[in-house]
Amino acid sequence: MKVLLTVVVALFLCLFSIYSSTSFSAQTQTTGSVGDALSSDSTRGFLRADKPRIFTFPKDEGAHPKYQTEWWYYTGNLVTKKNRRFGFQFTIFRRAILPQKQQRKSPWVSNQIYFAHFAVSDISGKRFLHSERFSRGAMGLAGTQKNPTKIWIENWFIENSKQTHVVARTKEYSIDLKMTSLKEPVLNGKKGLSQKSSGKGNASYYYSVTRLQTQGAITLGNEKYEVTGLSWLDREWSTSVLGKEQIGWDWFSIQLNDSREIMLYQLRLKDNKIDPHSSGTFIFADGKYQPLKHGDFSITVLDHWLSPKSNIRYPARWKIEIPKYNLNLEIKPYLANQELLLNFAYWEGAVSVKGKGISGNGYVEMTGYD
Repeated sequence: MKVLLTVVVALFLCLFSIYSSTSFSAQTQTTGSVGDALSSDSTRGFLRADKPRIFTFPKDEGAHPKYQTEWWYYTGNLVTKKNRRFGFQFTIFRRAILPQKQQRKSPWVSNQIYFAHFAVSDISGKRFLHSERFSRGAMGLAGTQKNPTKIWIENWFIENSKQTHVVARTKEYSIDLKMTSLKEPVLNGKKGLSQKSSGKGNASYYYSVTRLQTQGAITLGNEKYEVTGLSWLDREWSTSVLGKEQIGWDWFSIQLNDSREIMLYQLRLKDNKIDPHSSGTFIFADGKYQPLKHGDFSITVLDHWLSPKSNIRYPARWKIEIPKYNLNLEIKPYLANQELLLNFAYWEGAVSVKGKGISGNGYVEMTGYD
């Protein structure tokens, strides 16, 4: 559930110039309606997610350029041998400005924009670091390749062969992580077709890899930390998804210590109600999974946090109930401030999970708050 960010930032980049290339750490945000950006009519010529499809791996690990928007979204909870805890988020987005590349002689021409968000939550150090980078898909600055699958933007990259290798570096901090999946990909929604709002084609193709055994290094300044833990991959591609009445969402990925996982998202409407297209997936220890409908779970906000920088008030603790699996979980951020202030302000961070006789970790993303 990351598409609003993609559209808003991509529109900004389009206005900036599709022929520019910039990398920076931003601490400001743009204004405007996310819903309006997503409900635009500039989708002619692109394919839409309007019916179930057959997923093929590793082919579907790569790009789907006939669709307008796509992302590779990694989050994880990692720890050192001395129990220093970290969270991380690394995402590469692809956004097509036009259905086809313009026929011009310049090697700089591209109809594709790539951009990335990178964040590290230093739980023990009580620091949250985040940055962004964007570039056009030309001259080797950003793009995708097959055999092995690789997605990159300058020297930030994701590469899949026998393992997944994720690397992102800034002057202040970096990650260099290798991941091995302990389970097969999970197809969310109806066999991977995730309906987000009313209307045919207002959907995405959506799969997750919910338990990635991870090891590698996180570097903060001159300090390098060897870490292990679990990561999560979300993959979506689409052309048009949200309706005009939808203003944002709350997304949860949960990894329980009994080898089960849960993905949930609730879409919020302008009247403060929850859209019935909200849904999720419950993944069993053996890798089998079942979809969750809106009525199968409830999410109750228990506390809030007011950002001192953006003045946005976010939920900050939750109770999640899934009666059919006898689960009553409390979700709490490891750090209150895990707000990304980039071209669009949103909150995404590492969380702890506790219930009766069970515990775990996860990630939460929240957009559309003010």
